[in-house]
Amino acid sequence: MRIAFVGGGAMGEAMIRGILHQGVATPQDLVVSDVSPSRRELLSKEYGVSALADNKRAAKDADLIVLAVKPQNLPDVAEKIKSPSPEQLVLSILAGSTLSNLCRYLKHSSVVRAAPNMPAQIGQGMTVWTATAETNDRQKELARTVLGAIGKEVYVADEKYLDMVTALGGSGSAYVFLFIEALIDAGVHIGLPRDMAQDVVIQTVLGSTSTVEKMGKHPAVLRNMVTSPGGTTTEALLQLERGRFRYLLLEAVAAAHQKAQRL
Repeated sequence: MRIAFVGGGAMGEAMIRGILHQGVATPQDLVVSDVSPSRRELLSKEYGVSALADNKRAAKDADLIVLAVKPQNLPDVAEKIKSPSPEQLVLSILAGSTLSNLCRYLKHSSVVRAAPNMPAQIGQGMTVWTATAETNDRQKELARTVLGAIGKEVYVADEKYLDMVTALGGSGSAYVFLFIEALIDAGVHIGLPRDMAQDVVIQTVLGSTSTVEKMGKHPAVLRNMVTSPGGTTTEALLQLERGRFRYLLLEAVAAAHQKAQRL
């Protein structure tokens, strides 16, 4: 199985790393094209893959072509590799690029659109994906295997969910990082050494996330287990509600969704 990556940036590299780590393919099966000589050198040296400057040459004879460039570069990139053979599958991770646009630019009908998120870089990603009607079962299984190498993957039949997932899962890591940053700063504000505050916050977030997953209870139930009447947690939550924490988060996700639809 030959896999070609058109674009060797952070997410392309994450997918290459995951594919190799999970044994989905060998370095000899992978080729990547990138405009940056330094990126080509890094990817070749770090992972042993073939790294080229020519997108068309990289995509030639590949079973799977992964588009991992910036969305605004789609027209130029598609011009170079358009009209792949019917047996080739194109998997796009370009934010906001719809299946119809991808098919139109590429002059190709076997296309998967996927929305991975940043934790894919450590194999803990969340990817939601969909495919054109012309994508056969074998090609879908290939996409599922490749996307599963970078974390959890979920197939959806309706493309409308991709922009929603981009706003919630794709951008969601940034919301969580901001929350962690703010919580660490709050610990420092009340007198904790920064390194101690960071250790406490990171483990608390990791433990809380695992608790939701493993106990299978609604987050509100778990929150109530921590919240004693008239206690410290009650006082803290009151301040968050006064600051419209929930509402602001909802508005942030809605704004990101609207932006994704405009891309």
